[in-house]
Amino acid sequence: MEAGTLALGALVVVAAFFIGGIPFGVVVARLAGGPDPRTLGSGRTGGANVLRAVGPGWALVAGLLDMLKGTVAILLAVWLGLGPWVEVLAGCAAIIGHSRSPFLRFGGGRGVSVAFGTLLVLQPILAAVIVPVYLVTLLVTGYSSLGSLLGAAAAGVAYLGIQLATGGPAAYIFYAFAGPALIWLFHLDNIGRLLAGTERKLDWRRRGGSGGSPAGSSTADGPGSR
Repeated sequence: MEAGTLALGALVVVAAFFIGGIPFGVVVARLAGGPDPRTLGSGRTGGANVLRAVGPGWALVAGLLDMLKGTVAILLAVWLGLGPWVEVLAGCAAIIGHSRSPFLRFGGGRGVSVAFGTLLVLQPILAAVIVPVYLVTLLVTGYSSLGSLLGAAAAGVAYLGIQLATGGPAAYIFYAFAGPALIWLFHLDNIGRLLAGTERKLDWRRRGGSGGSPAGSSTADGPGSR
């Protein structure tokens, strides 16, 4: 890779981090006149806490905008023809930016919606794996965090299988491991609560902080934010 291309690739990865860091969950909640999602449940900014703050309609808006961050990050690299490694590094940067936002003192969400958005470009068919795994897990257990963890793992296995079967580039094989690993990393506190039996369950009926617990409470009804 030539020096100019390398510099452009690095710039795209940095840009992806800042794109990922745009706190749409906080923005949407404020526009809807609700509380800051960081004051509820797990204290995160993703769709699940937006759901608790302002209800399912606005949570859907926040989730779609978060997905768009991952999609844009990958498309930047694709449009500039920078190759698979820059694509997947941009995807990782967007996930990290969402979870460690420079606009929120390096707080944020879990990165699930952003990661899903990256896969809509890299391998759209994986939506047929992720969505059913997440929804079935959520409906059976009530745990959004567990659905996210299992969905990420299933997506990684499926993506790895596709790349190995088609002779995909090493960068995509790397992402099959790196993407889910980041999701699991940013869910470590949820994993601890799941193992301890104190994880929050999703309650679609609650919104606007009624009955909600402050960040850090292990008895709140909402899940870890996405």
